Amino acid sequence: MAAFAHWMAIALYIASTGVAAATLSRQSQSNRQPLLLALFACALAAHAISLKFTLITAGGFRFDLLAVMSLITWSVGLLLLCLSLRHRLTLLILVMAPLAALAELGAIHAWGGATPRDQISPGIAAHAFLSIAAYSLLTLATLQAIYLYWLNQQLHNHRPGGISRLLPPLQTMESLLFGLVAFGQLLLTAALVTGTLFIDDLFGQHLVHKTALSFLAWVLYTILLWGHWKKGWRGNTAVRWTLSAFAILMLAFFGSKLALEVIFPKQ
Repeated sequence: MAAFAHWMAIALYIASTGVAAATLSRQSQSNRQPLLLALFACALAAHAISLKFTLITAGGFRFDLLAVMSLITWSVGLLLLCLSLRHRLTLLILVMAPLAALAELGAIHAWGGATPRDQISPGIAAHAFLSIAAYSLLTLATLQAIYLYWLNQQLHNHRPGGISRLLPPLQTMESLLFGLVAFGQLLLTAALVTGTLFIDDLFGQHLVHKTALSFLAWVLYTILLWGHWKKGWRGNTAVRWTLSAFAILMLAFFGSKLALEVIFPKQ
C-alpha cells in the first residue's frame, strides 16, 4: 500500500505538471483547468496516504529533513489546491507539482542520521504543526512574490501577453500575496509562542540560531505588513521584503540541523 501510494503520487504529480504546461501554452484552446485540479487533488490524496507511512514508522515518528520536506510540499500543495478553487493559479501548480514529486521521491530515504522519536508531547506536536503550517503558507507567498516580480517586469517592458493573459489581474495577485503573508505571520507567531512555552532550555538544546533567525524573519514580515498597510508598499518593494524574510526563515528551518534534531532533540 505504501509503495503504491508513493509511486502513484509521483506519477500524478508528473501528469499534473504536463497538464499545467499544456494549459499555459499559447496553442492551448481548450479549458484544461478542471482536469488539472482533479489530477492535482488525486496526487495530493496519494501523497497524504504515503506520508502516513513515511512519518509514522515502527521506530516512532520520523522527522528527518527529507521527510519534513515531503510534508511541507504536501502542505503547500494542499493550500494551493484550495486557493485554486477561487483563483487561476496554474503557473504555481506548474512549479509545485514537480517539486512535490521530487520531495516524495526523496522521502523514501532517511538522511542525516536522525532517529525516530517514540513519543511526542502535545505541546511539542502543536509547535511542530504550527511551524510546518507557517512555513508552508510563507513558501506559497514566496512563490507568489516571484511570480509578481516576473509579471511586473513583463508590464514594465510592455510585454503583458503570453502566459500573463491566462492569469488573474496583478491587483488580485498582490492581494493574495499579502493575505498569505498575513496568515503565515499569524501562524509563525503562534509557532514562536508555543516553542517558547513547550521547548525547555532552548540554548542547552543548541536552538539559539534557529530561535534568533526565526525571530528575525518574524520582524521582517512584520515590517513588510506594516509598510503595506501604512505606507502602501507593493510591487518590487514587497517582493524584496518577502524574499529576504523567507531566506532568513529557510535558514532557521533547515539551516543547522535536521528537523528531528531541532524539534525533537536526541536523548
